[in-house]
Amino acid sequence: MLDLAAKKTLLRKIPHALYVCGVRDAGSTDFNGFTASWVMQASFEPPLVVTCVKNDSGSHAMIQDTSVFALSFLELGQKDMAAKFFKPQRRVADKFEDVESYLGEETNCPIVKDSLGYVECKVVGTVAHGDHTVFVGEVVGAGIHREGEILDLASTGWNYGG
Repeated sequence: MLDLAAKKTLLRKIPHALYVCGVRDAGSTDFNGFTASWVMQASFEPPLVVTCVKNDSGSHAMIQDTSVFALSFLELGQKDMAAKFFKPQRRVADKFEDVESYLGEETNCPIVKDSLGYVECKVVGTVAHGDHTVFVGEVVGAGIHREGEILDLASTGWNYGG
């Protein structure tokens, strides 16, 4: 039998770092970013990462259409930055309006300049079950902006999951 309270408690104990996932619309200059926490490395060779994206989000549609995304690694202390990208685009409009960013050379996806660094990914696989889709991305570009400790979900006091 599934103990729902135990499931929620234990799943929330899985450690998660926080990233800004930058995405773009196919054939236009529309961009978006969202706070991603369900991210992990999946392979050394080729270098693969996975990220999970809510199925009904605009960013999900953008990744499906373009097969690319970029992850900007947030630094401990950038909780406000993570919060800015947490709300849906339909409620916030241009999330990058007051965030210095640039477009990645490999994906043309937005990258947060004030981050620890980034990886750019080309989608090479998906798993579509439940309310999120798992996108498997091959790392095709990467860069470091500075050294520092990564922002993690536990340090924010937020919960996402369970």
